Amino acid sequence: MFDKILIANRGEIACRVIKTARKMGIKTVAVYSEADKHALHVEMADEGVHIGPPPANQSYIVIDKIMQAIKDTGAQAVHPGYGFLSENPKFADALEAAGVAFIGPPKGAIEAMGDKITSKKIAQEAGVSTVPGYMGLIEDADEAVKISGEIGYPVMIKASAGGGGKGMRIAWNDEEAREGFQSSKNEAASSFGDDRIFIEKFVTQPRHIEIQVLCDAHGNGIWLNERECSIQRRNQKVVEEAPSPFLDPETRKAMGDQAVALAKAVGYTSAGTVEFIVDGEKNFYFLEMNTRLQVEHPVTELITGVDLVEQMIRVANGEPLTITQDDVKINGWAIENRLYAEDPYRGFLPSIGRLTRYRPPAEGELHGGIVRNDTGVYEGGEISMYYDPMIAKLCTWASTREAAIEVMRNALDSFEVEGIGHNLPFLAAVMDHERFITGNITTAFIAEEYPDGFEGVTLGTDALRDVAAACAAMNRVAEIRRTRISGTLDNHERQVGDHWNVSLQGESIDVVLSADKQGTTVKFEDGGEVRVTGDWTPGHALARMELNGKPLMLKVGKISGGFRIRTRGADLKVNVRTPRQAELARLMPEKLPPDTSKMLLCPMPGLIVKVNVAEGDEVQEGQALCTVEAMKMENILRAERRGKVSKINAGPGDSLAVDDVIMEFE
Repeated sequence: MFDKILIANRGEIACRVIKTARKMGIKTVAVYSEADKHALHVEMADEGVHIGPPPANQSYIVIDKIMQAIKDTGAQAVHPGYGFLSENPKFADALEAAGVAFIGPPKGAIEAMGDKITSKKIAQEAGVSTVPGYMGLIEDADEAVKISGEIGYPVMIKASAGGGGKGMRIAWNDEEAREGFQSSKNEAASSFGDDRIFIEKFVTQPRHIEIQVLCDAHGNGIWLNERECSIQRRNQKVVEEAPSPFLDPETRKAMGDQAVALAKAVGYTSAGTVEFIVDGEKNFYFLEMNTRLQVEHPVTELITGVDLVEQMIRVANGEPLTITQDDVKINGWAIENRLYAEDPYRGFLPSIGRLTRYRPPAEGELHGGIVRNDTGVYEGGEISMYYDPMIAKLCTWASTREAAIEVMRNALDSFEVEGIGHNLPFLAAVMDHERFITGNITTAFIAEEYPDGFEGVTLGTDALRDVAAACAAMNRVAEIRRTRISGTLDNHERQVGDHWNVSLQGESIDVVLSADKQGTTVKFEDGGEVRVTGDWTPGHALARMELNGKPLMLKVGKISGGFRIRTRGADLKVNVRTPRQAELARLMPEKLPPDTSKMLLCPMPGLIVKVNVAEGDEVQEGQALCTVEAMKMENILRAERRGKVSKINAGPGDSLAVDDVIMEFE
């Protein structure tokens, strides 16, 4: 077995590989850019090597720098993680020439299947059903428009060397094809150093289901069930689960057998994933093969008990698989939610900055299930503009899908993240969405259910009453603490009453509290009541409550006269007042926000790449105004209505913060 391996990656996947290597008794080497010198993966590894400036094309994807780090540390093998150099055959070639083991597939398999154009041609030759498209190289935007028209809109514009949603656009007309081609080409060049683009028909209403395969160098190959990855935003997966709620055993086996056959046809070894799109009739079509470890591999590990990273290391060491197809079972259900540094209230635009608070739920057992959190950050660390916005992968396992969802709900509600925008509220909303609960999902789920973006969750009546009851009980605890302040005047003892008014989400709820040492009984005007117990101390940011024995997790912030409560995707201002205070509060005027309707504000920290208009120009609704780049993604900002540009405050190359004014209108 290897004595030392180098991880040619960063973030959560580098930390994930280090954990398994440590379990196997293998020493690890981390590489890091200037932006990552204090990163978690550097702290966890036995050694660290600085490889250059923050941009990935000057550090993490520079083969010569990785090779020098290998030479300097004496690493015998390299795990590439995902992204960066993981599917670069030149990197595999360089390792082979240096006599260093690549913990991944052979160079030939990477070339055959890692390139999306080549892999589709091989699949077609092998008789595998593929999505209609143009597999040749596309020279410019005019040719992209012509090909798109021949295939028929909508089309998917993809980077040949792409992955992780980078370099991908859906075009519904000629204008979008022209814009999408150029943006995809730019992103591909920046992220992968390869700007080749291809176009295929975009199949509407599909499911994205993938098969995990594992092959060794001795001719053995198995498939480890499937992962449902249909909930995506901008072609980037957000929620994954294993198994799929849609497949039956016959379809699962057919997909698995085909995936292994395809892998063997190209001499594949190591872990890999064959992706399919599946229609409503369970017809499946080969999409691509990812010749690396997938981001969402933990859900497969949770339902099979197989450590995929360990298997990759053993295969790279020349060992045969000790697992047969008959050994692979489906044990329970697993769900993964990807926590991104993206602000759902601003159209999921990237958010960067320091994590002033980062407290994931404890890993292990929670409410009848298991919680796992794969992460590469820590409290006080910084989310950089140079890399992928992923903060963590929160996974839950339980014996049934329904139970796994419930464990995930509580885990999300107890996950504390402050300092940046993040998608925790959105993930919580998805877990409560009827279509997700029933498994009626497609890759269009987010676009269909949130066409105007995410504006938060409106709690139903029962959930609202539960939050009101919990806040009333918590407020009583805080009030009692305030009565015990020392140094008060004699004969001015503060009394804590039993009658309170709770206002939240536009509702006003009167309650009567009856407390004892074990908890509080909260009675409503309609005669209903709820028993509140739990663990919360005034000043603490997380309340672990139980209402009639059912868990309720609340993230708690203090505001004047009450709490800021976040739970189940809702962000609530909750005021708990005496009846007289509530009466007076209703007479107070409401403060209105400032008018920014005649300004284009920068929705995220980023770099202005292009300004499409000039002062004095008339603009139409939907017209492109400028392009902002952040976290390797180009974002085109468009006019919300007709108007005339009166002033431009920023130009190409300018770095802007959130809400900086880019331009103004008459």
